[in-house]
This record gives sequence, C-alpha cells and structure tokens, in this order.
Amino acid sequence: MIGDKRALRRAMSSRRRMLSVERSEAAGRAVADLFLGESPLCGAERVALYVATSGELPTRPLFDLLRQRGVACSFPRSRADGGLEFFEVEDWDTLVPGRYGVSEPPPGAPRMLPIPGDVVVVPGLAFDHEGHRLGRGMGYYDRAFVEGPGGSPLLVGAAHGFQLVESVPHETHDRNMDAVVTEQGVSWTKERNS
Repeated sequence: MIGDKRALRRAMSSRRRMLSVERSEAAGRAVADLFLGESPLCGAERVALYVATSGELPTRPLFDLLRQRGVACSFPRSRADGGLEFFEVEDWDTLVPGRYGVSEPPPGAPRMLPIPGDVVVVPGLAFDHEGHRLGRGMGYYDRAFVEGPGGSPLLVGAAHGFQLVESVPHETHDRNMDAVVTEQGVSWTKERNS
C-alpha cells in the first residue's frame, strides 16, 4: 500500500511539473466555471479554498468569482502540531507567506471554522471516482475533517483532469471527497450517486 502511494505520488508530481502555466491557469478558470454551475456547490454561502503550490490546480479564479457573488471565503493556516485552522480572507492580496512557503491568511484574520453546509475545496495529487484522495502524506485534511455525528462540510477535490484516476490506494483513516472537479467536469462520489 505504502509503495503504491509513493509510486502514484511520483507519477502525478512528474506530470504536474510538465504542465505549462497557461494550461494550468486555463484549467483553473474552467474549474471555477464548472464549480459555480453545479448544485449544491454554487449555493454555498461559505467556501474554504487553498492557495495552489507546485503544480496544484489554481484557485484564484474561483476565489474571484465567489467573492463577486458575496460568498465568504477562507484559507487554511497550518499549526505546528500538524493541524489546520481556517480564517476568512476578503482580498487575495492580503495572503502572506506561511509555514512551508505556502501563502496563508494574515495575522488578525477572523477564524472561520468550516461547518456542515459549507464547501471545502481540497488539493491533492490524485483522486478517484469513489472520492479517495492521495495527498502529500501529511494527513492535514484527513485530520481536519473527520466525519462526525453532526456531519461535515462538503469536501470537493480540485485537480487537473489527468489527476482523476481509476483507483487511489487508500486506508481507513483517509477522508473521502464528496466530489472532484476538474476542467473536464464534476465527478460525484458513488455514495452521492446511489
């Protein structure tokens, strides 16, 4: 299992590095348009996003469209203990360099814990149609959104089309996505489709 994950991480990282900036930005714009055309995603009043790094699908186009609609947006800030906290951001340009070089909300930004009814856009190296996700192996999002009795926010993977694969190696503690959006369309998990 661990070897399978490592091999898939290497393969996806390599493919992402080969993407041109223009193609990646075009995919980000396409995903933003698809996101806002898909119910229940387009009806969310609060959406948590990530700031793309090293080949991840850009979320700036989605942020801009959401803010134009008056949607409250938040971004994660990583804690030293490996946890994530989310804070509201009204202007992309206020994001500051954070831990591991990833941009994050500035000091003093209001905390905005994602709750049931919210949407969380999640990065990943690979996703499959059952909602399994392969991240970087740190478990930040898996720990942040453990399924509880009160439910959880809607978790939506955002990726380039080639990152949606037949099967992602997974373990019981891995948190599934409710949907995956690529420039080629929206793929809801089997749980939602059944």
